[in-house]
Amino acid sequence: MRVNKSIRQYVGIAVAVLLYYIIHEGAHLAVALSQGTFRQINFMGLGVQIDVFAERMSDSEMGIFCLAGAVATMVAGWLMVASVRPLCCVRSALSRACAWYTSLAMLMLDPIYLSIFYRWVGGGDMNGIALLAPRWAVSAVAVSVGIINALLIWKILYPAYTKAAVNDNAA
Repeated sequence: MRVNKSIRQYVGIAVAVLLYYIIHEGAHLAVALSQGTFRQINFMGLGVQIDVFAERMSDSEMGIFCLAGAVATMVAGWLMVASVRPLCCVRSALSRACAWYTSLAMLMLDPIYLSIFYRWVGGGDMNGIALLAPRWAVSAVAVSVGIINALLIWKILYPAYTKAAVNDNAA
């Protein structure tokens, strides 16, 4: 069964967002549980937030808790880059679309947020990460990682997924 291109895109984006939340917030949850500081999960509109007993946490524990989500999504993104060949060999164009958009989300969302957008949304994870290092340094690292990840997308992921799509159309 062949799925319409726009449906593949919408499903791919929805799956990417869902997996991003599961991995990012799941990492926060794992750290909070390991530290014994988990309070509750807050559902806010389309967003999810892991709430902790901040008063029980040292600055370094809070910093690690806030950094965990970004590290988890980066690792997931890099694993997807490393797995690009088998991901592109999947016969289902819908599954490949999900993998493509998930790769983009994992590689780019946190670097963009930690380098630019945290300033306009209350700081979020940056507030805790700033307990470990100055904001300017965290932003500089995020920009550097974002550039590296954009190059991985441009040089590795995009050509591989484009080739898989061309092979699909030829079949």
